[in-house]
Amino acid sequence: MNTIYLPEPARILSIEPMTALEKLFTLELAKGQSLGHQPGQFVEVSVLGVGEAPISISSSPSRSNGTFELCVRRAGDLTGVIHQKEVGDQLGIRGPYGRGFPLEKFRGKDILFAPGGLGLAPARSVINQVLDDRGRYGRVTILYGARNPSELLFKDELKEWEERDDVELRVTVDRPDDEWTGNVGVITTLFSKASVYPRNTVAITIGPPIMYRFVLMELLGKGIPEASIWLSLERRMKCGVGKCGHCQINDLYACQSGPVFSYAEIKAVEGAL
Repeated sequence: MNTIYLPEPARILSIEPMTALEKLFTLELAKGQSLGHQPGQFVEVSVLGVGEAPISISSSPSRSNGTFELCVRRAGDLTGVIHQKEVGDQLGIRGPYGRGFPLEKFRGKDILFAPGGLGLAPARSVINQVLDDRGRYGRVTILYGARNPSELLFKDELKEWEERDDVELRVTVDRPDDEWTGNVGVITTLFSKASVYPRNTVAITIGPPIMYRFVLMELLGKGIPEASIWLSLERRMKCGVGKCGHCQINDLYACQSGPVFSYAEIKAVEGAL
């Protein structure tokens, strides 16, 4: 059997509830294998007899230590079963697949991150990789938006990033609760508060497709070049290896050419955004 179709067993080392719908799973491949991923890549996660789904990798390679992390939202049969798993149980893993973020091209640049909602899960992989190699990059700005405070992910890390002197973090929610004291509004309301040097800035945005149109307008409006704006089409993934056609956008297979693209690469591709 071709190994691209054969999952490898991975043991669950820890499970951390994050919100009412998301859990963070730390996994380790059998026989001490390293996943060897790049920020922005994804894996196929399976449960025998239930199914398989693509899930973005949440952890950075710089913090792997032979393990990797997946933030899984309970949204269907498979993810419902995954949420019922316990420490010590196993999941099937194929991958990693796809093209990640070309961080070597970003060195010396200011980095502006703009994740929305669950998009912080794959963005976290890139953010922590940049922070662990902090001296190679310029200013780091993180603009993060969620629907309400209860849906904010990685709250402990958000606090850590906020307390760093070398990171500018701004967070907003669409619908505040009684205890929320931060910004209220969609993620684009944060852009006016962030200072950007467009010629030296790389922007990375990951989130729901509807968000991209408005975030791209803000980034382009600030003068950031199209080739310096990067986004992920990770929500289009299915088989991961270009066989099922689910991720095909005209002549592009997002699972192979992406899921990470610069805006310059896909702006003229009908149906990409």
